[in-house]
Amino acid sequence: MQFFEDLVVGQRQELGSFTFTAELIKAFAAEFDPQPFHLDEEAGRGSLFGGLAASGWHVGAVGMKLLVADGQRQAAEARARGETPAVWGPSPGFRELRWIKPVLAGDTIRFATAIESLRTSETRPQWGIVQARHTGTNQRDELVFSFLASAFVPRRAPAS
Repeated sequence: MQFFEDLVVGQRQELGSFTFTAELIKAFAAEFDPQPFHLDEEAGRGSLFGGLAASGWHVGAVGMKLLVADGQRQAAEARARGETPAVWGPSPGFRELRWIKPVLAGDTIRFATAIESLRTSETRPQWGIVQARHTGTNQRDELVFSFLASAFVPRRAPAS
């Protein structure tokens, strides 16, 4: 993971991709979002989605899993170079959550994040705050998922 001073507005990171199979969609929905169009192909075809659709929460959870895995990869690479990786703090929240197009069984979604703004914390000088746009794009290059997240990022050398 990077320190606040290493981040740049516009910096983009590809996080990986994930294929939403019917089995995975149904398993997630049965546990967390048991609506008919997430559980049954026929109900999905008869819905506004036109097919078995992944829960938006499922799409978001997969994106989060890939984001965390990417951070763990970056931290391991930093340690392998003999560096101490930054340990990011919590997120104070997110905005603008949008499920733009349905994610249907068989769709493969590519997840990415791009930094939109950086600022130092006024009350915690050892931290910066990053805002990043997290997105998911399907195999047809259509944006299907987006939100703007904030996170606390440690500063390498906070001002006194």
